[in-house]
Amino acid sequence: MDLGIAGRKAIVCASSKGLGRACARALAEAGCAIVLNGRDAEALARTARELREATGVKVGEILGDLDDPATRSELIAACPDADILVNNNGGPPFKPLDQITREDILKGVESNMLTPIALVQALAPGMAERKFGRVINITSSSVRAPIAGLDVSSGARAGLTAFLASAARLFARHNVTINSIQPGSFETDRQKAGLARTAAQRGVTMDAALAESKARIPAGRFGDPAEFGALCAFLAGAQAGFITGQNILIDGGAFPGAF
Repeated sequence: MDLGIAGRKAIVCASSKGLGRACARALAEAGCAIVLNGRDAEALARTARELREATGVKVGEILGDLDDPATRSELIAACPDADILVNNNGGPPFKPLDQITREDILKGVESNMLTPIALVQALAPGMAERKFGRVINITSSSVRAPIAGLDVSSGARAGLTAFLASAARLFARHNVTINSIQPGSFETDRQKAGLARTAAQRGVTMDAALAESKARIPAGRFGDPAEFGALCAFLAGAQAGFITGQNILIDGGAFPGAF
């Protein structure tokens, strides 16, 4: 499918690896110029080089932590007329409820709620003026079905989802959409780290923890980041203008509800 966004400009946050990288790759393959962001200089440079070589599109790089206002300002300055914004940021670490501090909560809210809101506030009005814009927030399946130990992540991302719900309706008449994608278990470094923690806590091998985790997913496997990227690119496409204010779950059927 031709997504109709060749020549568009996209900012993809936290995109040097993982799901953010997959989104950047899919958008680049659709013909978008990309501005990448990441905290690891080596990984960021490698991803930028690979995207340029694979797709031939223009790829910019902004190194830094998105929670730093200076990094956000640099990112916006690199692409002030962005047509597409993919909000993504590192998630809070796993922590039992009785060990979560006030500082943990504030940091989680800063990273996974306030930072993406600030980027939407900065870029969505310009999208509205130009009559095209797509905002895709990478949140988590834990927004829909909270996971013990990821309470800070679930709370902050649920806050982002609720906060932007009215904005999605406000901007819709200007052909600017705001949607969220809720990923389940994907083949990423974060997923591997979680499995290693589970294996250590339970005193089992990584292979055993991996098999048990996959067995809980009806699809019988973890998601391929490329599948996630393809969904992101579709939501960014010209044909997705009638989809807004939605939270799209992509988890291999792990969530058991009908709605």
